[in-house]
Amino acid sequence: MDSADQRKGALLRLEGEMSIYKAAELKQTLLAAVPAAGTLEADLSGVTEMDTAGLQLLMLVKKTAQERGVDLKLVNHSPAVVDVFELLNLGTFFGDPLVIPPRSANPNPSAR
Repeated sequence: MDSADQRKGALLRLEGEMSIYKAAELKQTLLAAVPAAGTLEADLSGVTEMDTAGLQLLMLVKKTAQERGVDLKLVNHSPAVVDVFELLNLGTFFGDPLVIPPRSANPNPSAR
């Protein structure tokens, strides 16, 4: 996880697993990254795995950001994040556009 200040807020780069195995470790780090005001941009491109514990952490960060008047922006959703958001229909909950690349064509068209 990498954190860098920006002019209007903070940038947080999430990497690796966002799972129950890392939840306790990530919780304090994520909450500490929420600034007192401004914007927090969370780059999710490095998230390799996400389960419901990781999703709950993102929801907690969103709630904390709202309480502090911070605009939370989730960007560069990894395939692992997109899969969870799609499965649970949560794209609109976070309010950020999901850029979903088209699924690759079936490499074996005769297999149906």
